[in-house]
Amino acid sequence: MPTILGQNQYGKAENRVVKITRDGDTHHIKDLNVSVALSGDMDDVHYSGSNANVLPTDTTKNTVYAFAKEHGIESAEQFGIHLARHFVSSQEPIHRARIRIEEYSWERIATSDGNSRFIGADEVKHSFVRKGQETRVSQIAYDGENWEVISGLKDLTVMNSTNSEFWGYVKDKYTTLKEAYDRILATDVSARWRYNWTSDEQRMPNWEKSYEQARKHMLQAFAETYSLSLQQTLYQMGSRIINSRSEIDEIRFSLPNNHHFLVDLEPFGLKNDNEVYFAADRPYGLIEATVLRDGVEPQIPVDMTNL
Repeated sequence: MPTILGQNQYGKAENRVVKITRDGDTHHIKDLNVSVALSGDMDDVHYSGSNANVLPTDTTKNTVYAFAKEHGIESAEQFGIHLARHFVSSQEPIHRARIRIEEYSWERIATSDGNSRFIGADEVKHSFVRKGQETRVSQIAYDGENWEVISGLKDLTVMNSTNSEFWGYVKDKYTTLKEAYDRILATDVSARWRYNWTSDEQRMPNWEKSYEQARKHMLQAFAETYSLSLQQTLYQMGSRIINSRSEIDEIRFSLPNNHHFLVDLEPFGLKNDNEVYFAADRPYGLIEATVLRDGVEPQIPVDMTNL
């Protein structure tokens, strides 16, 4: 039976690049993990092994490092845009480039003040500690005409110790869960949002500010929502971002419900008044949904595993 070649792509994955910007004695760090995937006229290399249209993956790796020097890294999104445009515009066989980037944040270590007994303690501006727990992510795709930029984060752990309930749900003969009128709500946020910037003719968003603001609105909505379900909280988080950031049209969440169960202390003659919990890591409920601006068609994949 004859066969034909289907969708294909190639590139160099997980290029770790750290860019140090030296502003006098003050240094700034951008720490990225960049994956490049290219597609286009690649039939011959699959059918006959001809590499005539193949830009070596080693070259794509070198381009990442060269561009870090030539263009700097203003933001993950801007860096990905430079790379995608280069690969599509400089290589005729390449019709589409997809750049995926993870960014690891650092913050400056606060040193002793000028009155410290340590010499020069107030002059250190080049020492950092890895910041926070979440990883910033972005995916930039370009086909020579249209852009698609999807950004977001993963592994952002949040918790409300109260203002969360869960009751009134369907019960059958297998239901053992007790209704909760005051519970812990905790999750590890994985979120991706899509920008409505798709053309060089449009004004480009301020990628750094947009990320910071989207994260801020997400956290504020989580903290300020009196939750009757994690689904309700998810929707409020997405709505807050869409309503506050005009450059974002769509956001998808994957939220595990990190269960915390009250420990039965009665065998020890103790009353547990919503104070002591067992934190269960599995199994867990998994809540996923997309929030859209009205009139917008969804484009973020339902399965974000490889996004």
